[in-house]
Amino acid sequence: MSHDRAQEFDAIVVGAGLAGLYMLHRLRGQGLSVRVIEAGNGVGGTWYWNRYPGARCDVESMEYSYQFSEELQQEWDWSERYATQPEILSYIEHVAERFDLARDVQFETRVASADFDEKAGRWTVESDRGVFRSTYIVMATGCLSSPNTPEIPGLDRFAGPTLHTGQWPHEPVDLRGKRVGVIGTGSSAIQSIPHLAEQADQLFVFQRTPNYSIPAHNQPLTDERRAEVRKRYAAFRAENALMPFGFDTRVNDVAALETDPAELEAEYERRWEHGGLPFLSAFNDLIFDREANETAADFLRRKIRAAVDDPEAAALLSPDTVVGCKRLCVDTDYYETFNRPNVRLVDVKSDPIVEITPDGLSTGNETFALDALVLATGFDAMTGAISKIEIRGRGGLALSEKWAAGPRAYLGLQSAGFPNLFLITGPGSPSVLSNMIPSIEQHVNFVADCVAHARSQDSEVIEATAESEDEWIAHVNEVADASLYPQCNSWYLGANVPGKPRVFMPYLGFPAYVEKCRDVVAHGYEGFRFSPLPAVGA
Repeated sequence: MSHDRAQEFDAIVVGAGLAGLYMLHRLRGQGLSVRVIEAGNGVGGTWYWNRYPGARCDVESMEYSYQFSEELQQEWDWSERYATQPEILSYIEHVAERFDLARDVQFETRVASADFDEKAGRWTVESDRGVFRSTYIVMATGCLSSPNTPEIPGLDRFAGPTLHTGQWPHEPVDLRGKRVGVIGTGSSAIQSIPHLAEQADQLFVFQRTPNYSIPAHNQPLTDERRAEVRKRYAAFRAENALMPFGFDTRVNDVAALETDPAELEAEYERRWEHGGLPFLSAFNDLIFDREANETAADFLRRKIRAAVDDPEAAALLSPDTVVGCKRLCVDTDYYETFNRPNVRLVDVKSDPIVEITPDGLSTGNETFALDALVLATGFDAMTGAISKIEIRGRGGLALSEKWAAGPRAYLGLQSAGFPNLFLITGPGSPSVLSNMIPSIEQHVNFVADCVAHARSQDSEVIEATAESEDEWIAHVNEVADASLYPQCNSWYLGANVPGKPRVFMPYLGFPAYVEKCRDVVAHGYEGFRFSPLPAVGA
């Protein structure tokens, strides 16, 4: 592909989801020429691709939204406590239209490679629909955007439709009267299984590892609730930004191990009735002390036994792991779905899947006739979309080679040796352990301000130093190791992807991270090195 015909821009942004669109808005507002490259034929990112039945956000809608525009906050009406995928996608499309963003997006284009030209100080980006050159490149590829497809013998020979929750068809899928198999019981499965059970003649749920789930208690948003939040949106956002995960988790700064058993039970019951992710903030020692965490686990297992009629199914659905070290799920009638006569839970931990056949699935001891197969097998999280692109920095170093033992990035924003390449909510930032939109906005604002700072000093080349990266990675690991998070084989560690290095990728603590970034800026972008672009012809 000829580089002579490359389209020239100040910045290339990969991905037109929530991060990519806001990055475009900020950089374009600074007078830069920007092109966003997007694989889909519309905006939305994860909310464009994840259209499975029951897809819904697990952060409340009044919080899961942009805050960069007060007018936008005031004008958009969320209809429910937890927004559905179609409503979130409509919101993102509204944002794109309101700020005239789509004109700078090239859709249906996949990036294949990005190479840094040290002599020119610019990136060359190759795609399946053209070549681009830019000073800056921003990977707004999302943390949960690369579907993980299991390596099961015969999967490609299945005669019926094979549907992945992360790449659900855009046209309606009719599963009425069909025998449907669902592989996986993570978040997307927990959301979709109650809906699939209403359609399918028979639903088989193939579970290897159960997950904890809290009822959503979803409900319509009243005009009064919307008006209440809008009246004090700035204070509402500021209060949430001080929460450990960047949204209203109703933090209770009391230790479970120092709480009277009756009050312990009462607090868990209040959290269960309130619903959602705030359950994990019931006590301040739940994610740090295994004994404390076991009090929450015991409560949740009792709730599962109370909801599921069959004791054997209830036992299989009850995890024996730490609450929260795998992402806590939020559901509507998930456990109760296993009381339906057309739903069967199949334990594939004790009797693993052997192969997929043209007309079904076989374990070691049983064969299941299926008309449709749903893969609710999650994502190659945080690094999957980036690893699919061949990225080369200084000296031709491949990012995949540098990250062979695990991802390395200063503040989750930039990897040393890859100048002017920025990551939005990358590994080493709070990202998936936070409310994603405030995390996205904080990252985008940091990048945009950093670029403006560099350009004001005629030092357009921005690069994290190896020393600052090493120190940050050590700190991320130290914080993670003080918690219970690394104790599960979760996608936080890449444990769901065969061959992926086991490294705890997110940073634990949104407020502390934001304060660190502010401190970096206050000290002249400490940890970053700035230099001029090479002279033309040099």
